[in-house]
Amino acid sequence: MSPAPRKRSHTRSHTRLSTLRTVLPLLLSMLGILLYGATVTATAQAADAVLQAEDAFVSGGAAKATAVTGYEGGAYVSGFTGTGARAVFSVTAPKAATYPVTVRYRTPGNSDATVTLLANGTTAHRLTLPGTGAAWATADTDVSLRAALNSLTLRTAPGDNGDYQLDSIGVTGSTPAATRGATLPYTAYEAEDGDTDATTTGPDRTYLTVPSEASGRKAVVLDETGDYVQFTLTKPANALTLRYSLPDNAAGTGVNASLSVYADGTELKNLDLTSKYSWVYGEYPYTNDPSQGSGHHFFDETRTLLPGELPAGTVLKFQKDADDTAASYTLDLVEAETAPAALTMPDGFVSATTLGVTPDDTTDDTSALNAALTTATSQGKGLWLPSGTYDISGHIDLTGADLRGAGQWYTVLRGKNGKGGLFGHGGTSNVQDLMIAGDVSYRDDANFDAAIEGDFGNGSTLQNIWIEHTKVGLWIDAPTTGLLATGLRIRDTFADGVNLHKGTAGSEVVQSSIRNTGDDGLAMFSESQAVTDCAFRFNTVQLPLLANTVGIYGGHANRVEDNLLADTVTGASGIAISSRFAPVPFSGTTSVQRNTLTRTGGYEPNWQSELGALWIYADSSDITAPVELKDNDVLMSTYSGLLISWQKNVADLTVDGLNVDKAGTYGIEINSAGAGTFSGVTVSGATDGGLSLAGGFAITRGTGNTGW
Repeated sequence: MSPAPRKRSHTRSHTRLSTLRTVLPLLLSMLGILLYGATVTATAQAADAVLQAEDAFVSGGAAKATAVTGYEGGAYVSGFTGTGARAVFSVTAPKAATYPVTVRYRTPGNSDATVTLLANGTTAHRLTLPGTGAAWATADTDVSLRAALNSLTLRTAPGDNGDYQLDSIGVTGSTPAATRGATLPYTAYEAEDGDTDATTTGPDRTYLTVPSEASGRKAVVLDETGDYVQFTLTKPANALTLRYSLPDNAAGTGVNASLSVYADGTELKNLDLTSKYSWVYGEYPYTNDPSQGSGHHFFDETRTLLPGELPAGTVLKFQKDADDTAASYTLDLVEAETAPAALTMPDGFVSATTLGVTPDDTTDDTSALNAALTTATSQGKGLWLPSGTYDISGHIDLTGADLRGAGQWYTVLRGKNGKGGLFGHGGTSNVQDLMIAGDVSYRDDANFDAAIEGDFGNGSTLQNIWIEHTKVGLWIDAPTTGLLATGLRIRDTFADGVNLHKGTAGSEVVQSSIRNTGDDGLAMFSESQAVTDCAFRFNTVQLPLLANTVGIYGGHANRVEDNLLADTVTGASGIAISSRFAPVPFSGTTSVQRNTLTRTGGYEPNWQSELGALWIYADSSDITAPVELKDNDVLMSTYSGLLISWQKNVADLTVDGLNVDKAGTYGIEINSAGAGTFSGVTVSGATDGGLSLAGGFAITRGTGNTGW
């Protein structure tokens, strides 16, 4: 936990197809209404994918509603009349192109509604939706999308009246998103599944062993000249990310070495690898001193753009050649993707290079960036960071600012000596399309910086940001309300990946990939103030080296939904719903739905305890508010599939549709007072049996339970 001091061991740690109907009168169905350059027409055209409004992220006063009949799906969204009210949809496109968009909506009277359509944070059109006289109708427009993941937003901008209710949008030609986990732009190839003449290590979940920190608990070790591992690409790629481990040196400062990469037998390039940002030692919070023993945090990642695109079918080889001098190279996985071209500056922005900022010259750009942001914001403009590396040694301050780069592969904010990151001071800010590459090589909560932290006001957005080698990825504080963080890649932090902290409200982290964090992958910590109505949805979280893939510590009506969670290491569960660390007690309904947890749970050495994959932990206070676990899959958990513990009551638990397969101990283990209702709970292949029950917990058995 960081920046606040962390306690010991810290285990606080659709799309649906439907036929759109036109219910406008015939005359309106033939009219094209032109406003602000956007033509919107009533239409009966069916879209390929319909995204229901109740599944969108909403903020600024927009909220789900059911009072009006005739909507499709489970609800509609109302409350757009306030400036800043918005609904944000995640849309996946197969290629960069212009796509037809269908909006299903109604107006309460005959007057037209006005609203702004944005794609990836940039205004696409300002729309007029014809008045429908309280009937549901559809209308068409179009939008330019990037290949892969996009955000598509309907927002009430200044001058819009927002006088409508929203049922859905359809994007013709879009592709379905992943039903669980993040929709990611790359294809991952596990080293152990490749063709190799080298040694495979693992599987092994034992703490302090290298395979325990590998994806799937296996990796390939190249330790002789000529050793290789190779893969056949299933999709074209011009960019690679390699997860690897090199040995440390005696001083604990790491070694540098190259590794050779070949395509169809022709050498492409050498990758420059380092162990500077891996290997920590001793007891929590760990150091870089090898004499303290207990080395771990073995892996790091490197990324590279290739000289050209490799077609599908290319054999991609990683080989230890004679000039690749590390004693060994342990390769875990490679991610191959097609990185888009660098973005160009949108309208309404000023380039940092015209305001005295000088990338790519190794000089410290912190002061110049802060001055440029102040100037751009005072002019009502955003600050554009062209391709390049910007060296920072302190905070870049954001107060209602718009900061954008040329893309995650092109614009890099590079930290120094543990310092450097973005700090929110309120206001509505937008940050997107860049990388924050820190310079943190061990954990120091008091002195090192998070990549992004602070107060992000009301309705801010963090989008398409790659973060590595920082203390924390995101540390968000009150009074932040309505923050959307989407399309993040967070790698190799030394504390949490994300922490929604102390009063953060109405905020979500979605469609993001988090891996190799030093603490919880995703956390909500209601320290002193309740985190309220927040959600982690459609994320892929792997390999937190301490604590949980997801931890919810107190708070009001928070949600964990539709995530893929895998490979916890120590002091860990997959999802912890916990009153540890004296948070504000739970209130409202805490919802954990449609998550898949694979190889999660772990041993807590401080307590000599085995923690389950799903863990309901009543510690500093009773958990008397409703907790709902619904339609979750727990696969190959290290210990129990569901653990309910410990000193206090868990009084209102509902478990519905839980599948526990191949648990390392019990399918369900309960050592707590309290009560719960269990329906549709299936346990199979549990090593020690289906159920261990102690502590006076009362189970009400509904229908559909088997195996326990």
